[in-house]
Parts: sequence; structure tokens; C-alpha cells
Amino acid sequence: MAWRPPTALRKFRSLYALEKQFKELTIEQRYLMRQEKSKPLMADLKQWCDDNVAKTTKDSLLGKAIRYTINQWDTLVRYLEDGNLQIDNNAAERRIKPFVIGRKNWLFNQTPRGADASALLYSLVQTAVANNLEPFDYLK
Repeated sequence: MAWRPPTALRKFRSLYALEKQFKELTIEQRYLMRQEKSKPLMADLKQWCDDNVAKTTKDSLLGKAIRYTINQWDTLVRYLEDGNLQIDNNAAERRIKPFVIGRKNWLFNQTPRGADASALLYSLVQTAVANNLEPFDYLK
């Protein structure tokens, strides 16, 4: 028998598949499609979480995931209310990743002044990248 992802994961995959379909729509069209197609899936996910929260222990990974989902529900469904919002914050996470890596690297600077200079340079380079500019030309 082939492996099937857990129920909640299948529900999230369905939501992401819909978002992929909605990608090229206008903000208003995306909002309407989310109301028609995504909102019922989210309601189904919420019902599944509510039905299963008492069946899992608080310390199990599934139990933690279900409780987290329930506790963050209002934030999780916020994207349904605005066609301009994304389903997740992955784009923001990707944008700040270089700064997180840089922060770890700055720990090994010799002096506070060197750390400040590194942080400043890193910020300028990442600003150029975020604005689709060539960092070398931007700094020049």
C-alpha cells in the first residue's frame, strides 16, 4: 500500500493547490474564489482539528500541531478576508533569511565597530537585491 500523507497535510496541500490556481487572478477575483473554494476547506480543517484535539496527547507532535493550529486559527484564516494577502509568510521568510545568516556571522567580528560595518554593508547589499539591482553597481 502506498504512503498517504496525514489528513491535515492533505488539506493544506489542497489549499496550496488552490492558491496556485488563483495566482494570476485579480485581488477581487482571488477573494471571491477563496470564499467559494478555500473557505469550505478551511472550515473542514478546523472541524478535523476540533474532532481530533482530544484524541491526541499534548506532548505528541500531532497534538502540538493541532493545538497550535487551533490557537492560531484567527491568524491562519485571515488571508481568506483579503485577496491581496498570501496564504503564508514564506516570501518574507526568504527575504530575511540572509539577515539571519548574517546575524550569526556577525558574532565572530573582532570589534563592535567591525560588526556595525558588516551589518551596514550586508543591509545595503540585501536592499539592492530586494530591489532587483546589481549590488556592486548599487554600492558604486
